[in-house]
Amino acid sequence: MPHDTALIVTIAAGLALAFLFGWLATRLGIPALVGYLFAGIVLSPNTPGYAADLGIAGQLAEIGVILLMFGVGLHFSLNDLMNVRRVALPGALAGMTVLTLAGTALSAAWGWPIGSAITFGLCICISSTVVVIRAFEQRNALDTGAGKLAVGWMIVEDLVMVVALVMLPALATVMGGTALNAGDAAQPLWIVLAITLAKVIAFSALMYFVGRRTIPWLLWQVARTGSRELFTLSVLSAALGIAVGAAALFGVSFALGAFFAGVIISESDLSHQAAADALPMRDAFAVLFFVSVGMLFDAGILLRAPLELIAVVALVMLLKPTVAALMLLRARRSAHNALQVGASLGEIGEFSFILAGLAISLGLLDADARSLILAAAIVSISLNPLLFSLVPRVQRWLHSRSQFIARLEHTAELPVAEIGAIMHDHAIIVGYGRVGGTIGRALAQCGVPFAVVEQDRQLVDRLRAGGMAAVYGDAARPGVLALASARHARLLVVATPDPFQARRVVEIAREAKPDIDIVVRTHSSSEQQYFETLGVGRVVMGEHELALGMAHYAVMSLGHGDDRADEVVEQLRSSGQSSRVVMDISGATAEWRGPPPASRPPVLD
Repeated sequence: MPHDTALIVTIAAGLALAFLFGWLATRLGIPALVGYLFAGIVLSPNTPGYAADLGIAGQLAEIGVILLMFGVGLHFSLNDLMNVRRVALPGALAGMTVLTLAGTALSAAWGWPIGSAITFGLCICISSTVVVIRAFEQRNALDTGAGKLAVGWMIVEDLVMVVALVMLPALATVMGGTALNAGDAAQPLWIVLAITLAKVIAFSALMYFVGRRTIPWLLWQVARTGSRELFTLSVLSAALGIAVGAAALFGVSFALGAFFAGVIISESDLSHQAAADALPMRDAFAVLFFVSVGMLFDAGILLRAPLELIAVVALVMLLKPTVAALMLLRARRSAHNALQVGASLGEIGEFSFILAGLAISLGLLDADARSLILAAAIVSISLNPLLFSLVPRVQRWLHSRSQFIARLEHTAELPVAEIGAIMHDHAIIVGYGRVGGTIGRALAQCGVPFAVVEQDRQLVDRLRAGGMAAVYGDAARPGVLALASARHARLLVVATPDPFQARRVVEIAREAKPDIDIVVRTHSSSEQQYFETLGVGRVVMGEHELALGMAHYAVMSLGHGDDRADEVVEQLRSSGQSSRVVMDISGATAEWRGPPPASRPPVLD
């Protein structure tokens, strides 16, 4: 094959095989990321058939790293971290520390040098942000307590890895590796660290005082032209330009420069448009990054070190989830949240590949170590759905041992007196987030007494301080609903989006009071049918109600009256067909009858 077509062939083969294996992976119920890695293995020189150009694939991978880190910075939310900082910050740091020490001890027992052992421990202590968030999205649980904790947890882990990518080159010579710059090898450690920190601080100050003002302003000026192509080009130029400039002027890694570029743009009013425009390019090069990582995999490691692989997978899939769950229980989070967050963290992530590649360039790891990390990543990511499937079984086992789970959660069952006098003819709201909180305010305006059952202890303390009746605990655990006087309640509102928890709450409430009226929130038609067979008063599916609300407005906006809109919505509600609406709006005018459009950023054609 001519050399001048190697780039085109590498991209075409990489994307085509990534699509094929990614599709097969999703059909098998495992993350598509595993398919991308397998695509790289097929293209690897270590397997028969066509071998892609490793040099070109490596440079494409660098672009993938830049755009991945740009995406991390673009979606970085300090508010998400601050909301769970008291739990996620110490929990994530403790989990990473334990796994790093365990990985270091394990690899040291294999006879590795201590510097390589520490680096290996760092490489396996990080979970995959992509896998974690996707796992909660698939379960419609990203906005739950467990989902928010997991997001905050991953933010902390990502920040620690950013610091590790900055500091590892400075510490390489002390750890037994080689310096990227020949001049650093002759300098004392404290001078190298001081210079590294000075460069990072200088770059950070430049981005904070100059970049956060000029870059959003430039994006706004480009957006005013109305050209989507120019806007997309400006976003990619910012990501790649800042990353390369940071490396050239400050000696900072591409990853750190791209991360700062994303953080800066995230503060702009155009951040959502920037994310949407950069997403296709980021996804494409992220796929090529995973393909290039797979190309470096040597399948012979499965024969040379099978016991080592099993040991690493055990650390990642058993030790880390256990430590995470125990940390959350110690922080007085419910067993339900602790198990879900722990299960989501049981895999090796994309940062591991980035850090391993840097460690190889510094002489801290060899190709076998990288293959071992990659093999453990493939196995752990593939089996991660299995960990989630075990969560309900563990929960059922724990729920059958109420005293044991109470000790695990570091809380005793609170007496009814702590939430006020025994209530009668009241409502119980399970889950006081955005949905439950809105329902609570509506009941309060109507003067209806209600009690709240919530798994966030800090929220329960705030509600009690405000004079509200609130119980801390998992309503799916026997005895918790009784603290909210379930036997005397008229209505139970299950506002939690977790289907397993909702089922258990309904069953327990029926046992306490068979005729209690119940309204349940759900996200799937199968769950809706299940609750309807139980005789639940009302089952509300979020997407269904959203469609009805939008259909009501659409009918009114197109010239029909409020009565006609109510009639159409009621027909849709009774037929359950809001997901495939077919309406006869003959004679409707296309004239716009809504309010004038509000001020908004420029529209990009």
